[in-house]
Amino acid sequence: MLSELFRYLQVAPFPHLTTVKVSALAALSAGEAWFFLEQPEFSWVAWVWIVLTGLFTWGVILCQADAFSRYREFKRLRRLLRRYGFRPGIFRLVAASRCQRDAALLAARETGCRAQARNVFRELGYRWYHILPDAIVANPFIFFHPRFLRSTFVPGKRS
Repeated sequence: MLSELFRYLQVAPFPHLTTVKVSALAALSAGEAWFFLEQPEFSWVAWVWIVLTGLFTWGVILCQADAFSRYREFKRLRRLLRRYGFRPGIFRLVAASRCQRDAALLAARETGCRAQARNVFRELGYRWYHILPDAIVANPFIFFHPRFLRSTFVPGKRS
């Protein structure tokens, strides 16, 4: 049980770190809202902070949904690697974002082909500092497109 929790945290480090940061912002904005609610002349400012708290809370939910999707993807990739062995095509399919590459590298490490997987990503031109998904780099507004959201939060068959 504890090892699965640790693996869940390892699979998607960026969404988990973002969750911590956005949670802190949510707590801070909730505190500010509480402070302004106690002062009647600034009650309108409190509503701004309440809205910000809600947005930050939604950000936490999205980050955890992304992390959970990466965990499901990790389990699917690990199962594929155990069944079929190393195949570069598997890693080309998940190379489009850092979170997917992290999940794939952990699956590769657990199945004994991490060096080969890293070589595939390196040959594709990815380095450690390529964090944003390729689709977001090409078009920042694609984040609102249903196809992008579906591919992000429903990565493959249910594990």
